[in-house]
Amino acid sequence: MSNQYELMRAARFRPLFWTQFLGAFNDNLYKNALIVLLTFQTAQWTTLRPEILANLAAGIFILPFFLFSATAGQLADKLDKARLARLVKVLEMGIMLVAAAGFALHSLALLLAALFLLGLHSTLFGPVKYAILPQHLKEEELIGGNALVEAGTFVAILVGTLAGGLLAGAGLDPLWIALAGLAVAGAGYLASRGIPAAPPPAPELRVNPNPLTETWRNIGFARENRTVFLSILGISWFWLYGALFLAQMPAYGKNVLGGGEATVTLLLAVFTVGIGAGSLLCERLSARQVELGLVPFGSLGLTLFGLDLALASMALPPPTAPLAVGALLAQPQVWRILADLMLLGVFGGFFIVPLYALVQLRSAPEHRARIIAANNIVNAAFMVAGALAAAGLLGAGLSIPALFAVAAVGNAAVALYIYRLVPEFLLRFLAWLLIHTVYRLQKRGVEHIPHEGAALVVCNHVSFVDPVILMAVSPRPIRFVMDHRIFRTPIISFIFRHSRAIPIAPAKEDPAMMERAFAEAAQALADGELVGIFPEGRITDSGELYPFRPGVTRILADNPVPVVPLALQGLWGSFFSRKGGPAMTKPFRRGLFSKIAVVGAPPVPAAEATPARLQEIVQALRGDWK
Repeated sequence: MSNQYELMRAARFRPLFWTQFLGAFNDNLYKNALIVLLTFQTAQWTTLRPEILANLAAGIFILPFFLFSATAGQLADKLDKARLARLVKVLEMGIMLVAAAGFALHSLALLLAALFLLGLHSTLFGPVKYAILPQHLKEEELIGGNALVEAGTFVAILVGTLAGGLLAGAGLDPLWIALAGLAVAGAGYLASRGIPAAPPPAPELRVNPNPLTETWRNIGFARENRTVFLSILGISWFWLYGALFLAQMPAYGKNVLGGGEATVTLLLAVFTVGIGAGSLLCERLSARQVELGLVPFGSLGLTLFGLDLALASMALPPPTAPLAVGALLAQPQVWRILADLMLLGVFGGFFIVPLYALVQLRSAPEHRARIIAANNIVNAAFMVAGALAAAGLLGAGLSIPALFAVAAVGNAAVALYIYRLVPEFLLRFLAWLLIHTVYRLQKRGVEHIPHEGAALVVCNHVSFVDPVILMAVSPRPIRFVMDHRIFRTPIISFIFRHSRAIPIAPAKEDPAMMERAFAEAAQALADGELVGIFPEGRITDSGELYPFRPGVTRILADNPVPVVPLALQGLWGSFFSRKGGPAMTKPFRRGLFSKIAVVGAPPVPAAEATPARLQEIVQALRGDWK
């Protein structure tokens, strides 16, 4: 059974999952029940038009994210997160009592105040939910844990929205809405009592109540790691993109498809199932590691299926009369639209889950909750900007299908921009494609590659794609020192350039290049990076290891860092190796999905890392499997 499903039985994860699930369910139950009630019983509550009330309610719910996210992040870094989660759940029960008073007293002001406070509840819980995961889960469990949280969140939103609509439309006393919310909040509190302690990383922190200065400070923490900050921008773009599509579903279902409320429910359910499936598939596709290669894959699907949804919708004839769900499903083109929505959700899961895990993993622990709070603020800002842009475009006469097309093209532009700024995403995607389409990769001992700090990685050299294979198993980028001829190899030279590989030449061929290479490697290690080297100095022609050259000794003389020995197995005889002649001249030599492996050993101290000692370790790791 996959590890992510085993987490649902683990006491360190299960209570958190149900706490966040019930919280998201309750937020949407109350919010949608209130909107439906005010829409269909407007005259009993206010003189405002229903569409104004709906947008007012949405704005009131999201306002606390701007006002209090910075404070929420500070509290989650200062206090035990399990204790804070329980306090937030107590607050939620109090909020539902405010809602009950609003219904009992027929007070719109109290009902909107309860909605604002539920937004505050979500604002306070957000940093707890994501910052606690790295404290309770192992690194290899982060993808699975985030996948379950994302899938659970979207299911809770959908089910809560449906339940709220049913309660509001059932003809019961509205007080039952608040009582149902109080029961759910109570269940959430009981679940939160099982969350294990999560000691604060900054208990001495003094809380700054100024949201403006603290928000800017939190964004500054996020910007300290460029990849983390750009991941936050990627997450925020996803929420803009997804919210833009979902916000149009009621009008799309009615005016484009010609359906009713049941059609809108079907569309939302299909998207929710898709994002749940995509999130849960992440662990399987990423081999239980934070696989950034899924992010470009996800953005590609978001663009393609967003465009296809637009094209399929444009091809539909204008509806002439309301259609039941059964009549709609009898039309083949509607199945194409449902498939597009499903796949938008699936690829959205591929996109969002690794980004959340990356932010958690690479954020400084003492600032993690505040960085997640900054993420929530940026998310909210992007969603508001997306809503305003969509309203402007629709108001200017753009159709909903055309809006989908504009969003899909915008998604492609944003993706290209991010991947240009952080080539690591695209490089991991190419490495991920290679090991999932050409090879079947096994890994043993790769956990010895350090997640932070400088280290030298040494490995045997079997083929032209050795650096790409090692990229795929490393938790962070490796700066490879490689022969300048391999560096300039057609097609794969793109990967080496963008991974900032360091070309080197023999002293007799180009002494200046050799000196530049050693200087660049020394600087990379001084900056705390991983540097990779193939000490044989060339790709093997026989399948056997050549003697390790003294370049390792020279690098370590300037920077005495730990050395991580790795060995590649199974690549000898592949298309990219030199078995039987020049490499890359005999396609399909081994067929697709041939087995290969990367094997690692514990780091060797610099003082013991002689070429002979390292060759002995690598030879033993490789064994008889070439």
